Amino acid sequence: MSSSSSGGHPDELLEVGRIEKAHGLKGEVVVSLVTNMVADRTAPGAVLRAGERDLVIVGSRPHGNRWLVTFDGVTDRDDADALRGTTLLAEPLATAGEDPGPPSATADHGQEVVAFVHELIGRRVVDQRGLDHGPVRSVIENPASDLLELDDGLVPLTFYRGTDPEAGTIAVDVPDGLLGDTDEG
Repeated sequence: MSSSSSGGHPDELLEVGRIEKAHGLKGEVVVSLVTNMVADRTAPGAVLRAGERDLVIVGSRPHGNRWLVTFDGVTDRDDADALRGTTLLAEPLATAGEDPGPPSATADHGQEVVAFVHELIGRRVVDQRGLDHGPVRSVIENPASDLLELDDGLVPLTFYRGTDPEAGTIAVDVPDGLLGDTDEG
């Protein structure tokens, strides 16, 4: 028994994955992850919230581009099937005592740009010319690059350059014409 709990209010939890289906007969499930902190989220003892229930990972292993995960108390195919389609949530690692680094970094000088979905939704998108393209409505999962959904189009996250928390904006560097605007210079 673990006294650990994801305990946070659902609005404070981050989506980290989804249970796709049962795998085998002993309670293992196939999980698609949407996190760059895979080792932390799949480690034995990690706690993930599934609806109103906390699930404690007993074991996990990679399976193609997904993971096979065994949770404490999920012991057969029926238990695993009952979890099909469940969204998995977890506390941000910074509040769990770990430092994931800055939520965003500039793409200048070859640094990897990291963005947390919950920090993008609702922020206004401003391109390199200073044009405001409105708020991010959602982030769409896409194999090549996740997409920021705006009222006037889609912006691949590869064009994301950073977040300005004070201004509540997201900076993007998009090619001319991507969002229906043209360089009238």
